[in-house]
Amino acid sequence: MKTFECEAILFDLDGVLVDSTAVVARTWRDWAKEKGLDAERILEVAHGRRAAEVVRLFAPDLDADVEARELERIEVEDLEGVLEIKGARELLSSLPPDGWTVVTSGTRALASSRMEHVGLPLPERFVSADDVENGKPHPEAYLKGAEVLGARPEECVVVEDAPSGVSSAKSAAMRVIAVAATHDQDDLREADAVAASLVSIQATLRAAGGPRFELRVMG
Repeated sequence: MKTFECEAILFDLDGVLVDSTAVVARTWRDWAKEKGLDAERILEVAHGRRAAEVVRLFAPDLDADVEARELERIEVEDLEGVLEIKGARELLSSLPPDGWTVVTSGTRALASSRMEHVGLPLPERFVSADDVENGKPHPEAYLKGAEVLGARPEECVVVEDAPSGVSSAKSAAMRVIAVAATHDQDDLREADAVAASLVSIQATLRAAGGPRFELRVMG
């Protein structure tokens, strides 16, 4: 068991709190087919990255912002197969509203749609693709997450599932618990701890006079 003390907890969304694998794969495959691109290559790198950045990587001749808006529209409306990840509701419900947030590569509308669909509590403030110039693995998103919670980066713990997100958080000088849900443990070795699932992570609100939270990652 590993234990982390912290003042704030920052969660990635897709693959950590919500399983959106089915709709993400469906959307990118349809888009790739329409554009004559290799869907499997796109899906290898799309998870954890902003849609506009993925478009720029694979179709630099297209208007990435226009394509990203259309991809978002499709995903907001398509909730078939979007599921709550086991343990998400219990973990979030154990935390005070001002002690956590969601830092996602999707837009605020998309994140809200998915969390509401599965019945998860919404954070007081999201950090989304709408709020940053540079997506993960750049540290900007997680640094902004610390800012909205009023915590120093070194006082934060991030819960991630994607290598790009782990790199983003580590570059922001944060500690990271990776959940081996969408990637192998070898791909997440940069994290400070790897949990088999979200159920393996327990949070305790501590008494005044020390770090606010204690997070335990069960082996």
